Amino acid sequence: MFNSSKMLNQHQLKFPYSMNNNYQAWKGDLNTVSFDAKNIKSKLMNLDYPCYILNKEGLIGISNQGSLSYAINGNSNQLEMLLSVPAIGFHQLGDPSFLEFYGVKYAYATGAMAQGIASEEMVIALGKANVLSSFGAGGLSPSRVETAIHKIQQALHNKPYAFNLLHSPSEPAIERRLIDLYLQHQIRIIEASAFLDLTDNIVYYRAAGLSLNSANQIEIKNKIIAKVSRREVATKFLQPAPIKILSQLVEKGLISELQATLAAKIPIADDITVEADSGGHTDNRPLVCLLPSILELRDEIQRQYGYEQPVRIGVAGGISTPQSALAAFMMGAAYIVTGSINQACVEAGTSEYTKKLLAEAEMTDVMMAPAADMFEMGVKLQVLKRGTLFPLRAQKLWELYRNYNSITEIPPDEIEKLEKQILRKTIAEIWQETSTYLSQRNPEKLSKATNNPKLKMALIFRWYLGLSSRWSNTGEKGREIDYQIWCGPAMGSFNNWVRGSYLADINNRRVVDVADQIMTGAAYLYRIQNLKVQGLQMPEEYSQYHPQSL
Repeated sequence: MFNSSKMLNQHQLKFPYSMNNNYQAWKGDLNTVSFDAKNIKSKLMNLDYPCYILNKEGLIGISNQGSLSYAINGNSNQLEMLLSVPAIGFHQLGDPSFLEFYGVKYAYATGAMAQGIASEEMVIALGKANVLSSFGAGGLSPSRVETAIHKIQQALHNKPYAFNLLHSPSEPAIERRLIDLYLQHQIRIIEASAFLDLTDNIVYYRAAGLSLNSANQIEIKNKIIAKVSRREVATKFLQPAPIKILSQLVEKGLISELQATLAAKIPIADDITVEADSGGHTDNRPLVCLLPSILELRDEIQRQYGYEQPVRIGVAGGISTPQSALAAFMMGAAYIVTGSINQACVEAGTSEYTKKLLAEAEMTDVMMAPAADMFEMGVKLQVLKRGTLFPLRAQKLWELYRNYNSITEIPPDEIEKLEKQILRKTIAEIWQETSTYLSQRNPEKLSKATNNPKLKMALIFRWYLGLSSRWSNTGEKGREIDYQIWCGPAMGSFNNWVRGSYLADINNRRVVDVADQIMTGAAYLYRIQNLKVQGLQMPEEYSQYHPQSL
C-alpha cells in the first residue's frame, strides 16, 4: 500500500491506489526523474514528450523519458510506473478535418467583428501563421471591402483567410453587392452571420462554386461557415439549398442546371459556428445547453441526407481562456472561434482608448443595448458598459421609438435633452446628414421615410447608433462617453486569466500569440485532466496554465 507515514509537502503528487509487487516497471535514467515542484511543472509542460508518473519508495515523480519494462529485482535503474500519458499537441484538439479543409495548423479561428475591427492586419497576421481569420466586412461600403480584398490577397496568396457576410435584411442590395465582390475576386471562404433565414444571395454564392471533378465527385470551391444561435436557423444551413431559390437562380442565368443539381445534394454550410453568449449580436445562450442541441440536430440531419462529409460544429461566445477552449473541445466542438478578446489586440481596428477600456473590463461590465442594423425589430446586442454611457443612451432612444409614432410627438423637453445630451446636434441637422447618406446608399429607403414618420424617427436614432461604433474605432475625441464597444463577458474572463502576465499590457497583445497561448494551454490542461482521471492527485498549482513565452 501507499506509505502514508511519509509526509508529503504541498507541492508533491499523490497516487492513492494500492501498490504491490505486480507492477509495471519504468526503465531509464534516474536523473531525468523530478520530484520538486518546479521541475514537475516543467515536465508536465513539455507537451512534445510523454509523461511517466513514477513511484520511488512512496515518493511520486515525473519523467519525460524512459520506457516500460518488466520489473527486475535489484535493478537500480527501474522504478514503478504508476501511469503515463502520451505527447499532446494543440493540433490534436478538435476535428482534424477542419485543419485539412482550411489548411490551418489548429482548430481555432477568429470571428469577424464588423466595421473592420477584424482588420486586414489581423487577418494577415493570423493567415501568415496558418490560422483562419475572417475580415469584418459588416457595415463597410463595398469599395472599402474591395480595398481589403486586394490588401489581404496580396499579402496571403495561398494562406487561409475568410470574409464576413453580415445579413442585411433592411439593405439586401448591399448584401448582393458583397456577394458579387466575393465571386469576382474568388473569395473562397465566407463567414455568414446574423442570418434569420436563407437569402438568394448566399445560395447563389454557394451554388456558383460547385462543379464535378475528374472523379465525378462534387467539388466545393465556395466554402461557408455559418454562425448561428438558434436551431431553426441551423437547420436551414444544415440542409441543401431550397429548390425554389435554385430554380430562380437558374432562370436568371446566374447558375447552371448542373450547379443547381449539385447544390441540392450538399448542405449550405460546411461548418456551423454555434454562437453562445458573445459580444455584438447574441441570444445570450449558455454554451453547455446550446452546443449539445445543435450537435444532436446535425446528427439527425446527417442521417437524413447522408452527406459524404458531415457538417462540422464549432463554437463561439465565451471562448477566451485555455479552460473555456478545452471545455468546448471536450463537449464535442470541431473548432473554436474567439471574438471579443481580439479587439484589445494590437492588430484590431479599434482605437487605443477603446483597447484600454477593454483591457480593464470585468465579466460583469457588459449589457444589452439596441442594435443599429435591426433597430426597428427591437434586436439587441451585447456591449461594454464600463467607461461609456452608450447602452443607457441607446436604450433611451429605443424607449422613445417604442412610445411615439414620430419625432413631432415627442415632448419638447425630451427633444431638448435628446439634442443636447445624446445627439449633440439638432434633429434637423441629423436628418439632413441622414438624407444625404441614404440618397447615395439606399434611395428607396429615403423615399419610404419621407411618407413614414415612424421610419424617419428610426433613421434619425440610427444615426447615433451607427456612428457610435465608428467613434469607438476611430477614437473620436469628445465622444468617448458615447463609444459603442461590442463585447461579451469573455473579455473579462481573459483579463482575469492574463492578470500579472505579459499579456496584461495591451501593447503585448498580438492575435497570433493570444491564439497560441490559448491552444497550448488547452493542450496542457487536457494532459492534466487525463492524469487526474487516471487517479493522480496533484496540487492546484499544476492545474493552472498562465501565459508565458512559447
